[in-house]
Amino acid sequence: MNTLKDSKLRRMRNIGIMAHIDAGKTTTTERILFYTGRLHRMGEVHEGGATMDWMEQEKERGITITSAATTCFWKKANTEYRINIIDTPGHVDFTVEVERSLRVLDGAVALFCAVGGVEPQSETVWRQANKYRVPRIAFVNKMDRTGADFITALNSMKDRLKANPVPVQIPIGAGAMFAGVIDLIMNKAIIWHDKTQGSTWDLIDIPKDLVKEARHWRILLLESVAEHNDNLLMKYLEGEEITAEEIRATVRSATLNLDITPVFCGSAFKNKGIQRLLDGVVDYLPSPSDVQSVVGTVPGSGKEVVRAPQADAPFSAIAFKIATDPYVGKLTFFRVYSGALDKGTQVYNSTTGRKERIGRLLFMHAKDREDVTRVEAGDIAAAVGLKNIKTGDTLSDPNHPVILEQMDFPDPVIRIAIEPKTKADSDKLSAGLQKLAEEDPTFKVSIDPETGQTLIAGMGELYLEIIVDRLRREFKVEANVGKPQVAYREAFRTSVLERYTHKKQTGGRGQFAVVEMEIGPNESGVGFEFINEVVGGAIPKEFIPSVHKGLKNAVSHGPLAGYPVEGVRVRLFDGKHHDVDSDQNAFEIAGQMAFRSAARRANPVLMEPLMKVEVITPEEYMGDVIGDLNGRRGRIMSMDQRQDARVVKALVPLSEMFGYSTDMRSLTQGRAIYTMQFESYEPAPKSVAEKVILSSYGNRLAKLTNQLLVRQFNGKGSISAHEAACECGNDRSRGPW
Repeated sequence: MNTLKDSKLRRMRNIGIMAHIDAGKTTTTERILFYTGRLHRMGEVHEGGATMDWMEQEKERGITITSAATTCFWKKANTEYRINIIDTPGHVDFTVEVERSLRVLDGAVALFCAVGGVEPQSETVWRQANKYRVPRIAFVNKMDRTGADFITALNSMKDRLKANPVPVQIPIGAGAMFAGVIDLIMNKAIIWHDKTQGSTWDLIDIPKDLVKEARHWRILLLESVAEHNDNLLMKYLEGEEITAEEIRATVRSATLNLDITPVFCGSAFKNKGIQRLLDGVVDYLPSPSDVQSVVGTVPGSGKEVVRAPQADAPFSAIAFKIATDPYVGKLTFFRVYSGALDKGTQVYNSTTGRKERIGRLLFMHAKDREDVTRVEAGDIAAAVGLKNIKTGDTLSDPNHPVILEQMDFPDPVIRIAIEPKTKADSDKLSAGLQKLAEEDPTFKVSIDPETGQTLIAGMGELYLEIIVDRLRREFKVEANVGKPQVAYREAFRTSVLERYTHKKQTGGRGQFAVVEMEIGPNESGVGFEFINEVVGGAIPKEFIPSVHKGLKNAVSHGPLAGYPVEGVRVRLFDGKHHDVDSDQNAFEIAGQMAFRSAARRANPVLMEPLMKVEVITPEEYMGDVIGDLNGRRGRIMSMDQRQDARVVKALVPLSEMFGYSTDMRSLTQGRAIYTMQFESYEPAPKSVAEKVILSSYGNRLAKLTNQLLVRQFNGKGSISAHEAACECGNDRSRGPW
């Protein structure tokens, strides 16, 4: 590899800032941009002036909704490092933004509130980082707040995250008395100057009253890092002096191996601790050259290939975000894993099999853009000109195609009906929904086959509220919105055998297909699993994908209430074909009808989404909160003490949680707070299932009645018995009659 380019890679950091909502992520990012010279004035979230929160909704609500990307430079020991930062949302409704960011990042800074410690979304993003094996450093923020407790925050990391936090700093004071930090590696105290907004500081000897405590924590640090370096362990056991460089090198190695999480502390709002956190980013988080080469497969053959993070390797990248820009149109954010890409060249979308030309290449700074002519391995950039692309697609060299590991996204759990207020809004609504669906893979748009209504589905009420607001602001669409609806699922409890014959003869060439299969639940309880065990050419190979396609279509409408069937396993083991009358269409229909025929015999059950709810309430309202959760069919999982408040954790059906914010404020006089996130699907109680199924049946019956009235009015007669049966489910493929 070229030494100069290798040096450039080693001086690059691709990091994300992740945490629970209100832990101070955006404020911390604003301070980083200020101290690195990227900003000349600090933006404040509470004033709506944060650079990284550039959407109108972000400014108004004081929360991060989309992942904003930026680049800054930090000099340490006469070496300048390039840091690409993605500031991610903390609200659970926007968890997909965190997921797709972590997929393309090399390291992360995990923020924790010094008062709250590890909170629900902290656990979620930590699990996401574990999934992608992302090395982390931690920053205990808000040490200036009343009730701040560094040790409690550390313990919560151990208990709730099962992490191995290793402090490299400890705070000097807490709350209003927080003054600075003690650097355990340098064995010095750092006091920031308020008059310079923390831009300058004093490096002094440790105050005498803290020497004993600092010695205790330094010993713990040395013991922790010595476990991961035999030479260091011998020097420690023999009482030899261990240099700061040796400690940093071992901390870095252990961090990259995910053995430890170095912990820093400070207050972003009070301008204390950020420069040392930046030192930690360059000291302990990986460069692109420290990360393992990505492994992909060659389209078609499935052969594994390795793409090293080198500029002279074949180009490969992953598109991790699609956004609509009012000035340049569709923006595709991507991470380059190998090779280089020049402006104006062609790229191959290995996922779709299409070639496209890059119009412009950009480095992004929140909503601002910097045009560049070339991007290389390790870069995070945006492209203009890609039309047929979606989140998770692999871009590669047309002469060396590769498909990298795709992203998995959760299905939405809540949906609402939306309709334009005027005819003029109708076309704009369709265009707006299409663009928003391109941006976010968890946002789904569908048409209710019973009512003809447009349904939008997402990860939570706030999420859908933001979508509707964006339609109004960005696409000038005024729309009426219905009440939230639960995205139920259906599942099978038993396996059944099905033989289905599709035979149609109307003169000339007919249609013929026979399929034999076993349909039932799979082990994981999620997804759709198709197994082809056909041998001897009973069904020609070219028709197997058609059977698969028919089955996938059928799975989207369950036998009880028309909801998608989850956790299905289909084993196709036999069939028949005709040399003349069999074709792809015949086998697709056979697969679809076989599933529908078998579905009711597979003991179907309605599944409802359960939410993990955490309520933090004053002691005096504990009984009311628990009683209310029980009344919502909630299962109390635990009750803990957190400083002067009580923490109640419960699993509650989503259908029972609509309007909970208002009810909880009333119960606790506005003194309690709560978080909620999707946990899993579980069988709905019989009374709930019957109500949902009857409601679905009622919608179909209303549609049938309306069709009958329209036909009679138009003099076309009545609806046939077959049509009525199909509409109301008497053909065994839909709900009960």
